[in-house]
Amino acid sequence: MTQPASRTLGADLRAIRRMRGLTLQVMAARLDRSVGWLSQVERDLSEPSITDLRHIAAALDIPVSSLFGRAETLPEEEGLIVRKTARRPIGSGQAGLVEELLSPDLTDDFEMVHCTFEPRSRIGEPVSRPTQEVGYMISGQLDLIIAGRHFALAPGDSFRIRGETFEWINPHDVPAQVIWVIAPPVY
Repeated sequence: MTQPASRTLGADLRAIRRMRGLTLQVMAARLDRSVGWLSQVERDLSEPSITDLRHIAAALDIPVSSLFGRAETLPEEEGLIVRKTARRPIGSGQAGLVEELLSPDLTDDFEMVHCTFEPRSRIGEPVSRPTQEVGYMISGQLDLIIAGRHFALAPGDSFRIRGETFEWINPHDVPAQVIWVIAPPVY
């Protein structure tokens, strides 16, 4: 397994913890660790073990894989540029959906994600989250159901979701690719 990049791991963990509305004290208690240890991890002063990362991921309800797989970045590009070969896998890993983080990290007020919806796939159940989301169809076709209304999207189309319940379906024989922006970040 690839070691996580310590330059942004702590900042990402802090951002996700805050997005979940968790204090350092609550998170440390969930991990059965001290507040000082967690603070050091979030400031990249201490490197958590793989077991620690598994526990942190579970406490934050994120896949542990989202904490790994970062490619080396040139120092002058750190926090600014994400090369295609350096995208981090994120998301639930549910069958039929591949998500890659396009944002340099999770410390901004939004996240940008490259989503690939595999042919003949659909989300398992409707999603509702307290976010504002927009997307732009790059290729393929995708059906979106937003607040019970059905929309068929094609390349060049875009959409907005403002906290409504939504579902996606790719009933077609080719993958659909979407650039999806979510605020605040959920991963």
